[in-house]
Amino acid sequence: MAEAILFEVEDDIAIITINRPDRRNAINDAVSEGMRAAWARFEQSPELKVAILTGAGDKSFCAGMDLKEAADKMLGVPARDFIPVLGDSVTVTKPVIAAVNGFAFAGGWLFAQMCDLCIASENATFGITEAKVGRGMPWAAPLGAMIPQRVMMELLLTGDTLSAQRALEIGFVNKVVPQAELMAEAITMAKKIAANAPLTVKAAKELVYLSAEMGRSAALRAGYHLFESVYKSEDALEGPLSFREKRPPKWQGK
Repeated sequence: MAEAILFEVEDDIAIITINRPDRRNAINDAVSEGMRAAWARFEQSPELKVAILTGAGDKSFCAGMDLKEAADKMLGVPARDFIPVLGDSVTVTKPVIAAVNGFAFAGGWLFAQMCDLCIASENATFGITEAKVGRGMPWAAPLGAMIPQRVMMELLLTGDTLSAQRALEIGFVNKVVPQAELMAEAITMAKKIAANAPLTVKAAKELVYLSAEMGRSAALRAGYHLFESVYKSEDALEGPLSFREKRPPKWQGK
């Protein structure tokens, strides 16, 4: 049996793939356990700077919970860590890009939502479909800081799906590209991020989420505190020095 989650490394980039194409990459126990291990490996590997999350095949990123398995188990209220969710049950301080290559429904939407950035193929389709099967979507709460309220309301109440282009228009997706270019585009973005100063990148990621949860003044105070150690780092000296010497910077992450 193939592994439910594949973990590949390309230079300083981790590529994490949900590998159940025959089941539209639906989430089962093996996917949850494999993904939890993959995030831990990524976070604990200092040589890895950025991760890309995608799905196997060209039809589905992740179609959500495996409803056949859920029906067999008569699943009730899921445990908080039933699915490893970045920013909730799992902490990853480095950037993660979702490369959405097809259906992203329910838990698949969640996986795209929990990533820091999202690139979609032109054939990608997004939906929070829980209302159609009597399930819940408490994890959708952070969407209020990402998309307009009435769009969120329509998504949750109707269970209707969105095209990749519509997801781009509402700000849920960063970029839409042809299917054949999806992974190349995701890797290009990952390499741009990985080339930057790691302490600045880490603090910038935290700043974005802090500012979404705070008012303007509180977010400014938090931001100044967050970047104080960055300003005092060796990398903060290396950046201007490498520019003056006309060479690539040698980041140490300290």
